[in-house]
Amino acid sequence: MKPAGRSIRDVHLKKGMLASELVGILGESGAFGAKHLAVGAEITLRMLEDEASTNFFSFPSDLVATGLRSVIADSVKDFDVIVTTAGTIAHDLIRAHGGKYYGGSFELDDEELHKKGVYRLGNILIPQESYGEFLENVMTPILKELAKEKIEWGPRELIEEFGKRVKDKNSILYQAYKHDVPIYVPGITDGAFGTNLMIFGQGGKLKLDVLKDEKELSDIVFDAKRSGALMIGGGISKHHTIWWNQFKGGLDYAVYITTATQYDGSLSGARLKEAVSWGKIKAKAKYVTIDGDASVLLPLILAYVNEKRR
Repeated sequence: MKPAGRSIRDVHLKKGMLASELVGILGESGAFGAKHLAVGAEITLRMLEDEASTNFFSFPSDLVATGLRSVIADSVKDFDVIVTTAGTIAHDLIRAHGGKYYGGSFELDDEELHKKGVYRLGNILIPQESYGEFLENVMTPILKELAKEKIEWGPRELIEEFGKRVKDKNSILYQAYKHDVPIYVPGITDGAFGTNLMIFGQGGKLKLDVLKDEKELSDIVFDAKRSGALMIGGGISKHHTIWWNQFKGGLDYAVYITTATQYDGSLSGARLKEAVSWGKIKAKAKYVTIDGDASVLLPLILAYVNEKRR
């Protein structure tokens, strides 16, 4: 019996090959994760070309500590909504204001790093002087300005005000402000950014209306004719994206990159097909889960999309 599907083609690399060509050829090989990468790149392209689709881009903060910060910043304008974590705001502000991060190794001695005042994020090294107090010195003058305007803010509004004041074109906040793309951080009180908000806000100087953001997200979803999402990693950013979309019948397009296993029942490991059972993704949606490192896969997908759209 002849199996269904396309026959496997040999992959040949050539000089001057574009990223879009490479991804396309890998897809034609029909093999393993490369096939899912090619499918995900094509779904992302179709999603962004669908003018009736409201498109979400969700990602955690760790990528913002890498050189992919600028890749994400360059892509903000192609999406309608960003959903991310509080660490994204912290890393972006620190690097936009000259904070230095360095390359390291997963195998370094963490006890020694602690003694030297260096934080390790995977194989990235962050000197203590480039983090907590550095961020506080960036945030406090801005918060003082904003407190003169009003006391209570929605998190999205607050993030937009920070973006308005950033002068770095490689900044995600700056590009989001410039292109009028809202950034939602449902876990706004987490990490260094959230801690500094709490410290500054003591005594009633600042209040956050987190439910205001939820209402805005609800309105965005219900106003959408169709919707799509490119999601990197799990956790609160992924869940907020798929959760709200279930109330309009689910996403029409969905691409998810993860390194987690589904067998522990975690949201990070959950395949997108599981979301179909919840109505978070439509049964007939175009969707794919790609297993692999987003620091490798995301730039390939975005390069594919950019080259094809040009």
